[in-house]
Amino acid sequence: MLDLTEKLLQSHPIYNGRIIRVRRDEVLLPDGGHGLREVVDHPGGVGILALDDKGQVALVRQYRYAVGEHLWEIPAGKREKGEEPRITARRELHEEVGADAERWTDLGTLIASPGCYAERLYLYKAEGLTFTRQHLDEDEFLEVRFFPFEEVVEKCLNGQLQDAKTVAVVLKAKVLREKSGL
Repeated sequence: MLDLTEKLLQSHPIYNGRIIRVRRDEVLLPDGGHGLREVVDHPGGVGILALDDKGQVALVRQYRYAVGEHLWEIPAGKREKGEEPRITARRELHEEVGADAERWTDLGTLIASPGCYAERLYLYKAEGLTFTRQHLDEDEFLEVRFFPFEEVVEKCLNGQLQDAKTVAVVLKAKVLREKSGL
């Protein structure tokens, strides 16, 4: 197999924000040439496919400023420094949906845009939900609704749901469900 690894020569910080850090790296290319790479560092996050006792999926609707749209998405959030992804998932489900889950299934990881964005998302399925109340961050405003699983699958397929982590985890769960015969 070819070694296509690019090796870091120099890194130049461009921006250090509250959540992200942007840098421009000079790299040594596999053919010996030099290249520039712009990278957005992010602490990573989680996405949760939360299913209630009727098999309905919790989706949250919120305004996403970067794209200027209201989007329906699975509950999700940013990892705190050093926080284990499963702990983040439990925290985010509690904060956004006001729920705790009895059963957690690891559904793998997702790298949404590896060309420049260094964020890894850890995906989980949460079942056996019990409800309390939401604990939203002070700058977080969202609506929670439960939708039948097959309706959510259809929304992914017809483009009504466009959030990458939501589409990926829903379609992955659909395939896994079909493989297991459930």
